[in-house]
Amino acid sequence: MNPQNFFSEVKPGQVVSVSWLNRAARETLERSFPLLWVGGEVSTLTRASSGHVYFTLKDDQAQIRCTMWRSKAQLLPFKLEHGMQVEVRGLVGLYEARGDYQLNVESIRQAGVGNLFEAFLRLKARLQAEGVFDAALKRPLPRYPRALAVITSAQAAAWHDVQAALARRAPHLPIHLYPALVQGPQAPARLIAALNQAGQDAARLGHEVILLVRGGGSLEDLAAFNDEALARAIRACPLPVVVGVGHESDVSIADFAADLRAATPTAAAELVSAGFAELHERLDQLEFRLQRAMQRRVEHAAQRVDRAALRLQHPRARLQQAGERLERLAQRLRQYPARSLERQKSRLATLALRLANRRPDIPQAWHRLADLERRLTRAGQQRVQQHRQHLDALAQHLAHLDPKGVLARGYSITLDAQGQIVRDIQQLAPGSRVALEFHQGRAEARIEALHPDTPKQDSLKP
Repeated sequence: MNPQNFFSEVKPGQVVSVSWLNRAARETLERSFPLLWVGGEVSTLTRASSGHVYFTLKDDQAQIRCTMWRSKAQLLPFKLEHGMQVEVRGLVGLYEARGDYQLNVESIRQAGVGNLFEAFLRLKARLQAEGVFDAALKRPLPRYPRALAVITSAQAAAWHDVQAALARRAPHLPIHLYPALVQGPQAPARLIAALNQAGQDAARLGHEVILLVRGGGSLEDLAAFNDEALARAIRACPLPVVVGVGHESDVSIADFAADLRAATPTAAAELVSAGFAELHERLDQLEFRLQRAMQRRVEHAAQRVDRAALRLQHPRARLQQAGERLERLAQRLRQYPARSLERQKSRLATLALRLANRRPDIPQAWHRLADLERRLTRAGQQRVQQHRQHLDALAQHLAHLDPKGVLARGYSITLDAQGQIVRDIQQLAPGSRVALEFHQGRAEARIEALHPDTPKQDSLKP
């Protein structure tokens, strides 16, 4: 039975199984309730070893069991605790094995965050419609600023991150801190006052860029940077403003209003000092190239000095070298005639040996010629004998085919008046004249009668 047709298929008095009933109830609940948000207090929180999270969501009058699977629970941006006021988004269902009615949770947010986020979206849409976030209003940052103004809490980690980044990339750059609250109801007003003061001090202190930074936090912690008045103050500031609030995933209204948004406070410091960092890198490259060039020049000069020192000799040493060379030449001159005669003798002996090897052996040649003559004579006799035997065989074969030989055995040949051999009786007619040729002699005859069968008596008349 299909649970989807529960009401139409169940007949009065029909008995259904418990599993069928639970399955029908689960499918009815899942079809009847859409994905919805439910608010309440977390109690009886349990984290299973599998990673799934089980808890009860309650208010002062009712409660419901909730299940959040591991794939969803590991995406929570905060740690779920007992007694926490939350808003959960899920589907109403039923655990068939026990018949427990429950809520299958897709996501969880802290109570009140939804309202803050909706207010954030409304403010963002309104300011965007007014053109406060237009890209045409964004001011470029100076490539090499003379000084920086930093607005943040003096005790915040963001201030230390900015100092560390600038000390590493641009240690010569003056930094002026404008301390302000970055969290709480009074934070927006303090931030606006610090922003205005930094703009007024630009001409006196020389800073050309303002950094507005703070560390990460929840949406409530970053509420001061979602203030409309702060966004308008950023746009009204005479200096370019770089905002680096929270972590890379955190986005605030101040980020959209800023001339440049940085993912983190450290990234903000790196952006404003990018020109100096590139300049340092360029200077390091030029310094390395200059050192290499100077080293090559020094090495080349040293090699020239070494070569010149090798060529520079004392006159006495040069005279001694010339005397030694002259003595070697004289010794070679004395040895030359004897060596030349020895080479000529060796060459003559080699030529004589080659001539002896090339001289022909006359007796051996005559002996080889006589042997070839005997072999040629014997081969010619054998060839003549073979041809003679072949001719005798052909003569015998030809004698067997000779008509005279056939006539000698008592046969004759009949010729018609034209001298053609008669092979068939159809070539003759009664009264025809024929010639009979024998082994010895020839006779004339006339045909008296023709018999298709073998004649029993001679029908020829001479």
